[in-house]
Amino acid sequence: MLSRREMLAATSAAAAVAVASPAFTRNPGGDSLDGLARRSGRGFGSAAMWAPPGMDAGSINNPNYATLLEWECSILVPENQLKWQWVRRGGPDSFDFRAFDAILAYAESKGFKMRGHTLFWTPTKWYPKWLAERQFHSAAEAEQLLVNHVQTVCRRYRGKIYSYDVVNEAIQPETGVIRDTNVTKAIGGEQFLDLMFHTARAEDPTAELVYNDYMGWETGQNNTHAAGVLKLLEGFRKRGTPVDTLGVQSHIKLPKDGRVADAVQAIEGPWRSFLDAVVSMGYKLKITEFDVNDQDAPTDIAIRDRMVANYARAYLELMLSYPQLNDMLCWGMCDRYSWLNGFAPRHDGTRERGTPYDVDFRPKLLRDAIAAAFVSAKPSQPGAKA
Repeated sequence: MLSRREMLAATSAAAAVAVASPAFTRNPGGDSLDGLARRSGRGFGSAAMWAPPGMDAGSINNPNYATLLEWECSILVPENQLKWQWVRRGGPDSFDFRAFDAILAYAESKGFKMRGHTLFWTPTKWYPKWLAERQFHSAAEAEQLLVNHVQTVCRRYRGKIYSYDVVNEAIQPETGVIRDTNVTKAIGGEQFLDLMFHTARAEDPTAELVYNDYMGWETGQNNTHAAGVLKLLEGFRKRGTPVDTLGVQSHIKLPKDGRVADAVQAIEGPWRSFLDAVVSMGYKLKITEFDVNDQDAPTDIAIRDRMVANYARAYLELMLSYPQLNDMLCWGMCDRYSWLNGFAPRHDGTRERGTPYDVDFRPKLLRDAIAAAFVSAKPSQPGAKA
């Protein structure tokens, strides 16, 4: 059973195969984004895909995309291939690591560090079918399933994955409380989260343990979400739950009215207050899934790219002003394969332009904006596990 993102990726891949992929040429005269990130003690990386032979999907199978990753990045994270929909799709008693192992083998051969995404994605719509339909008869039954999963993954990849998104998106954005699922009903919301992090720490004591969520810096509907995440983080500290880092997904979206400067001025204060509260509790920060949604921006590419770059630079400069921020990862490096094309298609039929490179592997203004933000970044704090 394929998830929505997997089906979208497969659809994009089928279209991509029909078009000859242009070549990517690395820039030997300039610094890579990872090289710029390392000046302040950070690392830069990207999500990566694996696809079966004959399919591209922006994966390590594509030599041009692989060359782009090898030039710009030192960190990889699987976009889908370590999620339950992949490794547990066969049922409660089976694991299938073949796709992720292919990504890991590539990463190790090229010297990349590897992040693990994710040990559990909380919304029910992202469960494999058998899990979404399961009725647990006791808390112990649900706990055994979760513990077995974490132990199996962490033991298999101990020393190979340096950072895990242990739990992804546990907070319901509209209410700010822990999502109500068959798993959380069986165990209890806080108990579920604590179990996941304590088990991960026991199995891999040296790995960075991350709670990952998409509360955005845009004001309005995101306020309740952010407040819920803060309450969750406070609870972790009170209960001694071993969470090291808040993963800030950073799928930022251009304002509908196109007034980028006005939007930034209105939202940077509240967003900084949120981040201040997070780091005051002793958490590190990580940008885990960066891209820019330009769904409502003008069709004109020159105008759109300038808006994307300006908005991204303002966001990244704010984020990188925090020494507690360690790594930054994009959710893909090339518009040709961005998940946004399926998840948030533009009404004019053109591709989203929210990643650093365009469909022909050419760097865009967004790439320049990321580079400039790294150049002006404050040094990362020692011990940030970059």
